[in-house]
Amino acid sequence: MAESDAHKRYEFKRQLEELRSKKGRGTELISLYIPQDKQISDVVAQLRDEHGQAANIKSKITKTNVQSALESLMSRLRYFPRSPEKGVILFTGAVDVGGNKTDLQSFTVEPPEPLISYKYHCDSAFYLEPLEDMLTDKMTYGLLVLDRREATVGLLKGKHIETRDHMTSSVPGKQRKGGQSAHRFQQLRLIAIHDFYKRIGDAASKVFMTVDHKDLEAVLIGGPSPTKEEFNDGEFLHHELEKKILGLFDVSYTDESGLFELVDNAADALINLDVIKEKKYMERFLKELVGDNGLAAYGEEEVRQNLQMGSVEVLMMSEDLRRERLNTKCTQCGDADAVTVTRRPGEDKLELAPCKKCKGTVKVTDSTDVVDELSTLADQMSTQIEFISTDFEEGAQLMNAFGGMAAILRYKTSV
Repeated sequence: MAESDAHKRYEFKRQLEELRSKKGRGTELISLYIPQDKQISDVVAQLRDEHGQAANIKSKITKTNVQSALESLMSRLRYFPRSPEKGVILFTGAVDVGGNKTDLQSFTVEPPEPLISYKYHCDSAFYLEPLEDMLTDKMTYGLLVLDRREATVGLLKGKHIETRDHMTSSVPGKQRKGGQSAHRFQQLRLIAIHDFYKRIGDAASKVFMTVDHKDLEAVLIGGPSPTKEEFNDGEFLHHELEKKILGLFDVSYTDESGLFELVDNAADALINLDVIKEKKYMERFLKELVGDNGLAAYGEEEVRQNLQMGSVEVLMMSEDLRRERLNTKCTQCGDADAVTVTRRPGEDKLELAPCKKCKGTVKVTDSTDVVDELSTLADQMSTQIEFISTDFEEGAQLMNAFGGMAAILRYKTSV
């Protein structure tokens, strides 16, 4: 089965975390971004020139490390007669491994989006900003919740809700003070409401117009009736944004929590968004968890057993899940076992518990990423796989309360 876009995103995110953890000394780590239209021969010529200039570095160790990295790059580029369709990124350098030691390490990354420009960069860390930008979801929705007391402006960027502005009004209540005629009071109140709507429109337009025009998909407006309708009818937003209003939605809150309520209540209008799909899977899982049928499982062992039985309909794994399955063997009695560990990016050494049988030293014979392992098993059982972001409440709950993995079952099991 072909690798899903979500799985590719998971792999890419994990690779970036690993690269981010690498540190060098001085400017010994080299990052090389080669777009599709860049001639490899031109790149090699620049690297040769850099190699020659590195001979002037005063520190013998730094000079050796930089020249070794450049030689490694030139050697690897022999296998690229031309740059791939989306380009290629090479990272090489003397990585600090502790104990006053370094290790020459090399990494190759195929970007998920085409590279636009060529970049040669030396530093004590790998240059990752262009790749970080590719990881960011660019599709953005403008969010606005309001009533006559307050308003909150935010953005839905990919799967993450950001609060950008909050304001309160000076609109008087419906009860007038003594000495004012009812007509005069009502006039002043309508003026205050109009002024507040104008303030909201200006603030929201300022936030929404800072988003790249092609990336702002639509604007959602929430609030009680008739406030949101009054605001919409008054055309207080910039005229370009008026064209992007997707709909008006009832919400109970107009503070930051109202932005989350707005996204939830606009789910039908946003049905194709990944965050809405993920929310619906999590809602279904939580409903099954407390329901009479109990078609839900969570935690690695329970999910693994159900996968092996073929009883899992939907496998949900957190995008932030970072675990390895280690096969181990005792050096004394030869007892074999398997254990799951959480490994932080850049962490190489693991302290394993002694053998359960003889308390002897345990060695790792091989290891596999838990997400890769369970994804392969799910593919074999025709199980649907969904990666869940932690950028929304239910997604964070999957990671923190359910160990980062859960399943919706086809039928109830005894596991």
